Amino acid sequence: MNPNDSVSRRSFLAVTAASAALAVSGDNVSIPVGLELFSVRDELKKDPQGTVRAVAKMGYQGVEFFAPYLAWTPDEARQMRAVLDSAGINCWSTHNGMESFGDKLPHAIELNQIIGSRFVVLAHPGEVNGLDGYRRLADRLNEATQKLKPAGLRAGYHNHQAEFTPIDGTRPMEVLAAHTDQSLMLQLDVGTCVEAGSDPVAWVDANPGRIKSMHLKEWSHVPGRGYKVLFNEGDVQWKKLFEAAESTGGVEYYLIEQEGSDYPELETAQRCLDAYRKLRA
Repeated sequence: MNPNDSVSRRSFLAVTAASAALAVSGDNVSIPVGLELFSVRDELKKDPQGTVRAVAKMGYQGVEFFAPYLAWTPDEARQMRAVLDSAGINCWSTHNGMESFGDKLPHAIELNQIIGSRFVVLAHPGEVNGLDGYRRLADRLNEATQKLKPAGLRAGYHNHQAEFTPIDGTRPMEVLAAHTDQSLMLQLDVGTCVEAGSDPVAWVDANPGRIKSMHLKEWSHVPGRGYKVLFNEGDVQWKKLFEAAESTGGVEYYLIEQEGSDYPELETAQRCLDAYRKLRA
């Protein structure tokens, strides 16, 4: 804000009251929350458009499509964009395999542009051998970054347990962060980071401005529960993590993700969103 600008006490109180009302209703006024559609993968396979509409009706503000979207034709992508627009929901990013960072990159660019995505995220690199393998992977990510920029898109990398499991005393994520362009989004999968024994808050603080999105995946050390627990029912210290993400990490959007639960997929997605809203109220 320009230091010469001023706001009346009445206006300030009105804005504050409105913000508080939104927070109580579960809508974070600055950071939107969406759903990683892997959470409802079986429903999505049966009825892609109906599933997106159902997710929007729950109150999710965005979605992230995962790898099978790459099989779409441009016409199919336009049909899905029409569904997104009519449902009032966004697609901020897509989850991709290595093909999207190789010979299928032009197709991935076309589809992401059609559906309004901003980030093309590498969800899994396949087999990577040693720290040198992660350095070579960083080179591939940098190449893709340069090809995506002219199209108005950005590259991202999504971690799993392996990237936070040390090799010769060094976590592969440290190698990727150090050897990739600063514009590359480090999309934090919270649950896998915690399961691997790393501190997600410390990771966010160590990489300011690069944690543009996070997968809000819960994890529990309780035997047999693991990723089956719903959001805010496991080991993750969410309030501390949100504070770090929003003050340091540069987060632009959150994505709830659930790998399994004791409930049907759509009910699970609704329960997780309700729990998120309650925590953030």
